[in-house]
Amino acid sequence: MRNACSAMSWFAALAALVVMAGAGCRPAPGAGEGCACAGRTMRLATTTSVDHTGLLADLLPDFRARTGIEVQVLAVGTGQALKLAENGDVDAVLVHDPEAEAAFLAAGFGVHPQRLMHNDFVVVGPAADPAGVRGAATAAEAFGRIAARAAPFVSRGDRSGTHMAELRLWKVAGIEPPAAGAEPPWYVEAGQGQAPTLRIADEKGAYALTDRATYLFLQDQLALRVVVEGDPGLLNVYSFMAVPPTRFAHAKHGEAMALLGHLASPDCQRRIGAFRVKGAQLFHPDLLPAAGDAR
Repeated sequence: MRNACSAMSWFAALAALVVMAGAGCRPAPGAGEGCACAGRTMRLATTTSVDHTGLLADLLPDFRARTGIEVQVLAVGTGQALKLAENGDVDAVLVHDPEAEAAFLAAGFGVHPQRLMHNDFVVVGPAADPAGVRGAATAAEAFGRIAARAAPFVSRGDRSGTHMAELRLWKVAGIEPPAAGAEPPWYVEAGQGQAPTLRIADEKGAYALTDRATYLFLQDQLALRVVVEGDPGLLNVYSFMAVPPTRFAHAKHGEAMALLGHLASPDCQRRIGAFRVKGAQLFHPDLLPAAGDAR
């Protein structure tokens, strides 16, 4: 694997070549160094945690100003994002389910995988902690305590990266989550994104697994508290993959690679690390020499 510095240099060079190769890519009158490139668009499927926290709104305007490429963002769960790519409906994905990503790449639906950043998952629940999960050595142990007490738990239930991480934790705990309608009805599938899932858990006084970024973004609106954190198994990695034109002739591969070059650049990586909501850092860049603070 190439080191972070050489990777960034390679992506930056590729992005520059893509931008220069854009037909008619010239500064618009009065636009300074901006590139007009009217009509150049691409579609990116990514997770709700990346989009709804405001990270992309912070990173994409500079990309459009420099390249003229408009990025249309579809914020869904990782499973749905990968399905959109498999159907040729998007040009790239930014997702967080390593197992699903490996299968996606092996099937030839994605190319140029690049880990860009990480945060972690946390288990949240009522401040009173009725299942007594605080102090559990691992998240799987906490899940075991929740199941043993039939304490309310709200799952995303949407095949997202968070949902798949949750299912892996149940498996490690040796527990099969009850099916819908089972008694007692302590396990609920929301079938929605992370923010609605947290709000449902909050209303029910239930536990849930969440990425830390979304929890921090909503923390002031919730009575839920972090009850388990720091387990190495809760690492949450976000990776980019482009859809190959050999799979879909209409794939905007050049635009996707230009976006990858932007997101992997030192400037953008620093901005990812500097991005704050209510003073809290939500994402940690993985392509800077100082990165590597995985929880």
